[in-house]
Amino acid sequence: MNSNSSPMIVTASIYALLVLIWATTPLAIVWSVAEVHPMWVLIIRYFGACVIALALLGIMRNPLPFDSTSMKSYVAGSLNLIGAQLFIYLAANYLTSGLMALIFGFSPLVAGLIGHLILKTHKLVWLQWLGMTIAVAGLSFVFADSADSHINPWGVVLMLISMVSYISSIFWVKQINAPLKPMSQATGSLLVSALGSLLLIPFIWQHFPHQMPSVQAWLGFGFTMIMSSIVAMLCYFWLIRRLAASTVSLSNVMTPIIALILGATLNHEHISSHAVLGIAVVMCGIVLYFFKEWREQFFKR
Repeated sequence: MNSNSSPMIVTASIYALLVLIWATTPLAIVWSVAEVHPMWVLIIRYFGACVIALALLGIMRNPLPFDSTSMKSYVAGSLNLIGAQLFIYLAANYLTSGLMALIFGFSPLVAGLIGHLILKTHKLVWLQWLGMTIAVAGLSFVFADSADSHINPWGVVLMLISMVSYISSIFWVKQINAPLKPMSQATGSLLVSALGSLLLIPFIWQHFPHQMPSVQAWLGFGFTMIMSSIVAMLCYFWLIRRLAASTVSLSNVMTPIIALILGATLNHEHISSHAVLGIAVVMCGIVLYFFKEWREQFFKR
């Protein structure tokens, strides 16, 4: 094995780990909210993740500044956490984990649309418009089979709100452009999210868990707390510094497919043949949307 292949193997391994975590997170959320109120699960997740993040921050000796610019950036980042995740946890009561991942896979398409129509930061080409149209048509095809796929409209609305919160957070953090290290940004955003989640307690106190959850629920807690909130974040920031954004975006094609397989095998989630066809159309649309970026990156090498 030569010296050049070792960094490639490390990068590929971290990329595979990130995709697997993102694909497994919807299933972990579904498991964790099966026995405990979704908002209590969210509170447990963020306070547990805060303890881990602060410990890692101390080990890495990274600063956690509290100047006005940094605080704004933490709040902006928390929109991705307490904002987006709140609606994902609520949607888990209405949708299967595979379909949650499928809908969230539209986030880069929606981000591109916002950048084109509202922020005017970049222009979409005809192939991207075609990819969007095909993907939306495929998703509509899936929803048309809602009786067999157990698709609740409220779940779809909640996932769309979550997606908009996630995208808004990305644009807001980039606009603030605080000089923060990734771990500092993530820890500050987790702290704001944990404190923000306390505002939910008066509304959910009556749902306080009074018995020990099952092993499956604990697995869901632990996975979202450690893997989804900490490990995935570190993998993402590590990759985004070393790979082109278009390469990282390829995960949006792989994640829903893996999530659907995991949901079917580990959680016995039923996806009809009609829905599978619609999902395939969605994946084709997403591939078309990213094709221009992938082709440009390929010819640069």
